[in-house]
Amino acid sequence: MADNKKITVKQPVIVEGKYDKIKLESVIDGLILTTDGFRIYKDKEKTALIRAFAEKVGVIILTDSDGAGFQIRNHLKGCIKNGKIYNVYIPDIFGKEKRKDKPSKEGKLGVEGIDTEILLSAFEKAGIFSENEGEAQWLTRADMLDDGLIGLPDSSQLRKRLTSELKLPERLSTAALMEVLNRLYTRESYEAVLNKIKEEN
Repeated sequence: MADNKKITVKQPVIVEGKYDKIKLESVIDGLILTTDGFRIYKDKEKTALIRAFAEKVGVIILTDSDGAGFQIRNHLKGCIKNGKIYNVYIPDIFGKEKRKDKPSKEGKLGVEGIDTEILLSAFEKAGIFSENEGEAQWLTRADMLDDGLIGLPDSSQLRKRLTSELKLPERLSTAALMEVLNRLYTRESYEAVLNKIKEEN
């Protein structure tokens, strides 16, 4: 790319660890989820969230180019039977990340160590471009406050009911819940579920 603008993506990007996430935040404007390495194998809630995203808007998988990275990528692909997957691959570049004392087992740079321009190029090669740049989010913190999802004694219970109705992980933080609602649901569907819950109380 000729400039250093971030690219906006509506699909969540899945990376392996927190340092990959930090690196990617300088490249893209969007939701970034981590697998926490091989912990994703046992994390049923995060797997369910990834599957929900894949079925609604698709997910972008960006793992390291070593053997472990491909194992995690293949595991995710196996978990997503009916969703859309966009695979972004980084090239094999040998070297050592600055924060590490020595190179990885295979000697390849991971996502965190890849040059920004190379990362942007990888996204371009995968055909991922902004489909919603400038699109306003329909749900804000102010809306959540008005709806009682935050700021009230029973807000946590209401959020728990909402995530249950929408089949989302109940451990989602408030910020993550807002992100998920904005990306997976319309205002109408959200209000219909919320009203149903409130009417049942």
